[in-house]
Amino acid sequence: MRTPLSTGFVVTDRGGVVENRHAVHAAIVDSEGTLLYSVGDPNRITLARSAAKPAQALTILETGALEKYHLNDADLALMCASHSSEDHHISRARAILSSISASEEDLQCGGHVPVSSTVHHAWIKADFTPTPVCSNCSGKHAGMIAAAKALEADIGSYHLPDHPLQERIRRNVDDICGLEPGESKWGLDGCNLPAPAFPLNCLARMYSSFATAASQDLSATNGKEDHASRVTDMSRVFNAMARYPENVGGEGRFCTILMKAFQGEVIGKLGADGCYGIGVKQSKWTRQLGAHGGIGIAVKIEDGSIPILYSAVTEVLEQLRIGETEMRSKLAEFHTLEVRNTVGVVTGKTAPQFKVRSA
Repeated sequence: MRTPLSTGFVVTDRGGVVENRHAVHAAIVDSEGTLLYSVGDPNRITLARSAAKPAQALTILETGALEKYHLNDADLALMCASHSSEDHHISRARAILSSISASEEDLQCGGHVPVSSTVHHAWIKADFTPTPVCSNCSGKHAGMIAAAKALEADIGSYHLPDHPLQERIRRNVDDICGLEPGESKWGLDGCNLPAPAFPLNCLARMYSSFATAASQDLSATNGKEDHASRVTDMSRVFNAMARYPENVGGEGRFCTILMKAFQGEVIGKLGADGCYGIGVKQSKWTRQLGAHGGIGIAVKIEDGSIPILYSAVTEVLEQLRIGETEMRSKLAEFHTLEVRNTVGVVTGKTAPQFKVRSA
């Protein structure tokens, strides 16, 4: 008989009375895909949404598009982004399109309200209507057009599941996640691109793979050229995100603050509707957990709440003792949240109430 799963929660109270319990699932794996720790159901089938962007960016990189069109690692970071639509994000997306002789009309995403409230207020004051290049996924879409061009494939259908680029992405996702070819499930993301779904521990494995690649000595690849090339490209994706965290998120965003705090040792990426992926390079922090290579952490909030997700991710990092205390302290504003009413009176708090259990 299967042992019942121990459900974890982030709890919101009002005046000491529990108002909401938000169910938490998490999986922590090492480079071999071994489940080390978990919360809730580490096998929950999860749509990775934008947390899959490092794997999508890897596929873009492997087409040779960055070299062909003289794009750099700051551009690669934007391809991994769910950015805040700040001026520098939009300018860089436009610059990528210019470099590949494409236009905004080629983007198969739509404009939308920005993630950043500051940018949103500015757009309202200016009576500005966002266009596709303002999408938080415009970097990924521009990168995919570049990849389609590098493959000499049709650019008008780069977003469709049967496009050669999307077929490459599916193969890479299955491979990196340790799945059989065709085993992942696919839906349609908010930005009009295919979005993968698989057990939550597979998302963690994806991030452990990128973190391990960034930790790896290429002399240890046993002279296997294909493997060495894959490791080099995965390391480049990891380091692009870590070196340009402001391109991945934006001012005040959790992803950006997390990566700045951990000073190149950790990457993190939000996925819509309460999903998050973290990669931690091999270090004393991973070794103390009994991990081989880097580790991957994947977290899913059952009801999709993003503020609750950030609280849960921060708590997982605390319990695993990832990073130094002063690094984790930079995430304090996301950890335990005060609930305030319309006149600013504190009416309650939101706090994690779960334990990461050893597998």
